[in-house]
Amino acid sequence: MGNTFFTSRNAYFTIILLGIVSLMGDIVYEGSRGIIPDYLKFLGASALIVGLVGGLGEFLGYAIRLISGILADNTRAYWIFIFIGYGLIVSVPLLGFTNTWELAVILVLVERFGKALRSPSRDTIISIVSKGLGAGKAFGIHELLDQVGAVIGPLLVALLMFYSYNNYQLTFSFLLLPFLILLIILYYTYRKIGSKTIAESKIEDNLKKKLGKPFFFYTLAVTFNTIGLIPIALILYKASIILQPLNQQWMVPLIYLLIQGVDAPAALLSGYAYDKFGAKILLIPFILSIFPSFFSMYDGGLIALITAAAFFGIILGMQESIYRAAVSKYATISTRGTAYGIFNTAYGLGFLISGGFYGILIDLKAPLIYTILLIIFMQTIAVVMLLSSQKIHK
Repeated sequence: MGNTFFTSRNAYFTIILLGIVSLMGDIVYEGSRGIIPDYLKFLGASALIVGLVGGLGEFLGYAIRLISGILADNTRAYWIFIFIGYGLIVSVPLLGFTNTWELAVILVLVERFGKALRSPSRDTIISIVSKGLGAGKAFGIHELLDQVGAVIGPLLVALLMFYSYNNYQLTFSFLLLPFLILLIILYYTYRKIGSKTIAESKIEDNLKKKLGKPFFFYTLAVTFNTIGLIPIALILYKASIILQPLNQQWMVPLIYLLIQGVDAPAALLSGYAYDKFGAKILLIPFILSIFPSFFSMYDGGLIALITAAAFFGIILGMQESIYRAAVSKYATISTRGTAYGIFNTAYGLGFLISGGFYGILIDLKAPLIYTILLIIFMQTIAVVMLLSSQKIHK
């Protein structure tokens, strides 16, 4: 059954508008994430705390999507979730008014909670309008625009940190400006396409189906893949250990900038590849996930951490495009919010476990062999589950 409003032209328009909204959001929260590990360390947090906060933040950012996704499917209140979710990004500029790591942690988690509220509804809308374009292409374009903000944000923060002589409070407070611009663009987007996306979501109400085994096998595959992958926060944490004695903390956001810069083209190219070659393209990021963890835990100094960041950027781009696109392969529109919620809950659980595992390994200065064993075990299970999901899916 075809769409009535979202022709190819309108579909591109919708995806670009949502991409610009995400772009502005990323300037704020992705810009801040490059210095949050170092800021928590500055406030007195240990590596374990930073790792767990990063993992817990990602877990909340995904786990709450289970509830918001189900509610979105049942209420069609996609835009309410989107507005509240983006509104909570205000917690990032508020970090500029904190002086304890405990309060900073709360604000970091609030921002992640907001992401959990908006993401299933936003992804469902993108999947609705992508039928004539290809899910891989649609999510790839959205992620490309998203990552433009993710590049501008860390660059802006690095400049602010450099010219303010590492003034965290001033840097965070300045991010209130792009947040206000975000709200204006989001309101414009809603006025243009809000009612039409709701109408389109009702077209396939008669196609309700339950989520089957292939979806859950795929979700487990991504979970194990994530558990074996060191979190961004700990790559940056290790970099800050090296750079802080040199009073060069402003370089930490530049490493995060590298991750986001590599992410953008990886997302777009992998999206097109997914539409052409199918879900088997997912084997590439699963295999590449070996390298960020190895180079981060290998005692190779700043060069090794930069190498880990580059590999992580490639994987992140694929996660944000083709991992999300593949969900639409296993779920009809009427169950897609729920599917994205379940998928992202498991995805976030992987980040939580990963943050704890690697945080402990760093604090204990564990031998590299433990990292290697963890990587091989988790990624082997992930590949087996991925192949199983594709084999039983019809």
